[in-house]
Amino acid sequence: MASITRRQFVHVSAATAAATTLTSFRPARIPRRSPSEEIRVAVAGVRGRGGNHIGGFEALDGVRVVALCDPDAKVLANRAGDFEKKHGRKPDTAKDLRTLLDREDIDVVSIASPNHLHALQTVWSCQAGKDVYCEKPTSHNVWEGGQAVKAARKYERIVQAGTQSRSSEAIQQAIAWLQGGGLGEMKLARGLCWKPRQSIGKVKAATPIPDHIDYDLWCGPAADAPLMRAKLHYDWHWQFITGNGDLGNQGIHQMDICRWAVGADKLPARAVSLGGRFGYDDDGDTANTQLAWFDYAPVPILFEVRGLPRDKAAQSKNWGGSMDRMHGQNIAALIECEGGTLVLGPNYGNVKAVDKNGKEIKKWSGGGNHFANFIDAVKSRKREDQNADIVEGHLSSALCHMANDSYKLGSGVPVEAIREAIEIEAGADAFERFCTHLDANEVDLAKTPPKVGTWVNLDPETETYTDEAAKKLHRRVDRAPYVVPETV
Repeated sequence: MASITRRQFVHVSAATAAATTLTSFRPARIPRRSPSEEIRVAVAGVRGRGGNHIGGFEALDGVRVVALCDPDAKVLANRAGDFEKKHGRKPDTAKDLRTLLDREDIDVVSIASPNHLHALQTVWSCQAGKDVYCEKPTSHNVWEGGQAVKAARKYERIVQAGTQSRSSEAIQQAIAWLQGGGLGEMKLARGLCWKPRQSIGKVKAATPIPDHIDYDLWCGPAADAPLMRAKLHYDWHWQFITGNGDLGNQGIHQMDICRWAVGADKLPARAVSLGGRFGYDDDGDTANTQLAWFDYAPVPILFEVRGLPRDKAAQSKNWGGSMDRMHGQNIAALIECEGGTLVLGPNYGNVKAVDKNGKEIKKWSGGGNHFANFIDAVKSRKREDQNADIVEGHLSSALCHMANDSYKLGSGVPVEAIREAIEIEAGADAFERFCTHLDANEVDLAKTPPKVGTWVNLDPETETYTDEAAKKLHRRVDRAPYVVPETV
């Protein structure tokens, strides 16, 4: 294998590919060109968020998007056509990222593919000598996120996580003020992801895969199983085989801000979660209503997910515009302190601090360009120039995975038993609001009790679970040849 080039490997027979993995291949380092030269970008995954990657990089001086990659030929052709109309030139296209990785004229791989591919494509790109911008979450499970960090370090790559709030001047300034004692002692970091998510429907049989989609490539390391939902695209978020629920979708942004604010530079020793998929019976298996507790000391993180609107009436009248709010926000990080609360809403360019009575006492404004920050670091070759180095994305992603792993290990528990078991005041309060919210949506918790997860215990130094049940969820069994390597 040592003498096989990447291009030759891609073209081996399907039978050989099934028995061999790219993990045994060690590509030669590709020398960097002068920082003054044009930085050339390939974007992997171009249907949704990938469009923002294309526009974000193409708008920067000295940066050129030269290649687009997607296993859906129709999506790829449409995006390439739009690109040509807007920019007056044709980008190269490929359905398989591996066919682009040996090109010396590509400096950066920007990853906006589904979650289950993020870490693998990051490792591959680092091995090929590319710098990487990877969307959140940077992994699909705790272990592979750590492997992405190792690959970035081993191959000395600049790898930026797509948690763009890190580039907000307002948030940077507000958190610095907070950590300097602006509101006194921090007590609790609360994350909110109260975002409308309707049913994805329920199929009676597997959905056929259109001929224009290479389903093997799309599945990657996940099982090549029949598609048991109506839509392939986007709704993968709501099945654990490929997604991480809204905790790992929208919620990771608020999770990252919470962890950043409390100054947690490691994973906690334990976490627990409860919740369920309430209000409809569909093909999703991730929670649409969830509480998660991360046992950081001295400032824990409490995260709340809600996908249903304010009440049952809103489900037929105004689902998206009728979400519950706290401090005027339905998506936010709220850092509760002895002197008030720092309110970091979904508008990353505006932050405010309020006193105990909710009166505004200070505010900050100012955004930032996360893509530009990454390119600056690519030019300087200094990790410290990044606002969201891969390790930051990994830790915040792993928090989401810990909560989901706890949830997966859970079982239905009567509400009164849950009330009696909660020992933490903030957790008890959150659970009462959890129940009130579901009652307003006419969810009978006596018939569908919340699923209460077990505590998942973890060694923060090795980032491995110490519980036997949780160990089985630490990493997935990847499908050859799409295997995140044991040794990067």
